[in-house]
Amino acid sequence: MPQVDDAALRKALLDARTQNAWQSKDVPDGLLRQLIDIVKMGPTSANCLPARFVFVKSKEANEKLKPFLSEGNREKTMQAPVCAIIGYDLDFYEHLPKLFPHKDMKAGFAGKPDKIKETAFRNGTLQGGYLIIGARLLGLDCGPMSGFDNAGVDAAFFAGTAVKSNFLCNLGYGDASAVKERLPRFTFDEMAKII
Repeated sequence: MPQVDDAALRKALLDARTQNAWQSKDVPDGLLRQLIDIVKMGPTSANCLPARFVFVKSKEANEKLKPFLSEGNREKTMQAPVCAIIGYDLDFYEHLPKLFPHKDMKAGFAGKPDKIKETAFRNGTLQGGYLIIGARLLGLDCGPMSGFDNAGVDAAFFAGTAVKSNFLCNLGYGDASAVKERLPRFTFDEMAKII
């Protein structure tokens, strides 16, 4: 597969910035559907696809989310056109006969809660990363964050399911005037080695 051009790399990572303020511009539902169609194609172990996404867009849904946000995240999230709740499904392995039909992977998880949680969290987090990259490539800006009451969000948005919240990501069209100066990064030798 050939390398993507420099513009795509810049859009996805090199020039992309975390957004803290938003333009008042709608994100169409069709674009969110397209985003999920991209995210689901990213690799997960045994094609387990444990991530679950709730796109909070309506005024009512925002009001439901608001009390669970930390003080520093409340205003920017209420201003964002969309806040994605990225969760992971602890019952993901029940779907493995459909998602990984050529081998019985379900049996390897049944009755193993630590393995289930570790796999769901790891792969759900990967899928959250795919969401960020995919959104940027579709022309959206992102504001990923922690800083919320996971138990409250789980009760409000995932009640009656085995889904647990992982992190949040505001989506929309950022206000560049509110972007902070880029923070330092490690050099290659500070974070990697080739052996």
